[in-house]
Amino acid sequence: MRKLLALLLVFGLVTFTTNYVSAQDPADSSAQATDTAAQQTITTPAVEEEEAPAAPVESSSGVQMLKEKFIQGNWIFMLPILFCLILGLGLCIERIITLNLASVNTEKLLTKIDNNLKNGDVNGAMEVCRSTQGPAASVLYEGLRNVQHGPDAVEKAIVSYGSVQMGLLEKGLIWISLVIALAPMLGFMGTVIGMVEAFDRIEQVGDISPTIVAGGIKVALLTTVFGLLVAIIMQIFYNYAVSKIDGITNKMEESSVTLVDMLFANNIFKR
Repeated sequence: MRKLLALLLVFGLVTFTTNYVSAQDPADSSAQATDTAAQQTITTPAVEEEEAPAAPVESSSGVQMLKEKFIQGNWIFMLPILFCLILGLGLCIERIITLNLASVNTEKLLTKIDNNLKNGDVNGAMEVCRSTQGPAASVLYEGLRNVQHGPDAVEKAIVSYGSVQMGLLEKGLIWISLVIALAPMLGFMGTVIGMVEAFDRIEQVGDISPTIVAGGIKVALLTTVFGLLVAIIMQIFYNYAVSKIDGITNKMEESSVTLVDMLFANNIFKR
């Protein structure tokens, strides 16, 4: 599943890059646009001119606008920001899939374990945990595996293996946080360098003309806009992953306490 996801992300990157390269040659498209416009002005009568104006304006979507702004930006900083977005999305999707698979109905699991413990079948309860995926089942299995050593050994095994499962749940979050911090930094760097270039043009020309400065400043600010946009998207996914981990951890702790109570209630070991 994860390899298939990586292939899909690479395919998306190649597709976007192809569109980016094709859009970098505006001369051909502008020439075709002027030719078609000239033909329409020659061949179409005045009645058809009333039907045409609204169509091209309404056809432009938000995605098309983002693509155009991305192309207008400095590609030296835009491409690393795009790479951060693709890498961050890949990590976020992998974490979300893993965390959703790790979520389990602990009430149903504990009911099955309790039914086996009532009959004194510890091995059956262990088999239920072994056949159930998720960190909660793994922690309960480690606790049941140390029943013969007493309650202290059970609690120690649950705490020790619970910390291991926590590390596995949080795997990859550090890289998502790195993308959140890195994308705006790349955007700010592009903006600062663009502003320096704009002031260099003013120094060369010797005149503060809006036509000289405006274009360079606009291109420079676009890198910051896209860097912040990537950081916002990644922050949303990051908070979602953290909330999922907190929910799984709470269920894991509650089920561990319930398991110890079940062991005492069913006289698996006595106080």
